[in-house]
Amino acid sequence: MLMLMLAATAGEATAKPKGAQLYGQHCAVCHGENGTGGVGVPLALPGFLSSVDDAYFRETMRLGRPGRVMPAFTRLSDAEINAIIAHIRSWQKDAAAPSFNTQPVKGDAKHGAKLFAQHCATCHGDQGQGGHGTGVTFSRPRDLPIIAPALNNPGFLGAASDNMIKTTLMKGRAGTPMVSFLEQGLSEQDIDDVVSYVRSFATPAESPQALLEAEPAMLVMESSYSLEETVAAVKRAAVGKNFRLIRDQYLEDGLYSEEELNSKQVMVYFCNFKFLYDALALDPRVGLFLPCRVTVVEQDGKVLVMTINPKRLSHLFNNAELERACDEMYRVYADILEEATL
Repeated sequence: MLMLMLAATAGEATAKPKGAQLYGQHCAVCHGENGTGGVGVPLALPGFLSSVDDAYFRETMRLGRPGRVMPAFTRLSDAEINAIIAHIRSWQKDAAAPSFNTQPVKGDAKHGAKLFAQHCATCHGDQGQGGHGTGVTFSRPRDLPIIAPALNNPGFLGAASDNMIKTTLMKGRAGTPMVSFLEQGLSEQDIDDVVSYVRSFATPAESPQALLEAEPAMLVMESSYSLEETVAAVKRAAVGKNFRLIRDQYLEDGLYSEEELNSKQVMVYFCNFKFLYDALALDPRVGLFLPCRVTVVEQDGKVLVMTINPKRLSHLFNNAELERACDEMYRVYADILEEATL
């Protein structure tokens, strides 16, 4: 019996990972159960599967997309990642997985910059920052299965070989707006020049932690009024900034019984619905910290007014348009706190 148990344990330890199960655990929530997309890009598009190699999938899972939804799966083993790739490849019915050599493409990046501006920037952004929004369901036109990705993202540049990028430019991607640039009249040398320019986006990235630490996590001001007077002042200031009041509640509401709630911690919710809609269209993840809210706390004889710092949060998203929206929100929050505490 002991030998049988040991044999069974050894068999379990050496069993191959189940790709479908791992995909369901780690990928399906964003990319869809069958790879049709959602928060993440659709992986099952034939034009996509036939134009990326396994090395691209492998490095994408290892590196993620810094500043975007796609995380780096550093804890998955090589065998687990390979199993997920095999499951994704099971959706590819008509062609074998491509394979690209890793030799760098030699081109004129200066000429490539001009061609990029003429042929690529409309979709991929003037600096390769990607299409408008994030490409997820809410923030892309409904007739597009995918939005133009950010080519300047270090995760993409670390995962995509020069020859994979070149092949995509030469052949396009069926089922997406990405066309063949050979058919658009560019020569192979022109395409090499564009690839060299795209590769020039690869610059040492500033540490995400350094960017975060450059801004305080919270905006905090002290009020000379009572807690009740300060809460009323916050409401007046928010309304004065064209926000609609939603509600106010104790900070601990829902966590403790009514008798145990700390009545010296009050949160005020308010919203400008146009700003909310515009921000969600840029990046739906801002729903994590919208609608707007300001907390008023009385402790140690002081009344403090505080809120999150949108400028710190914007560093998490790698989205220039969203950064501008967060800068605007920062100014609004700062004005509300200042008016409420004057």
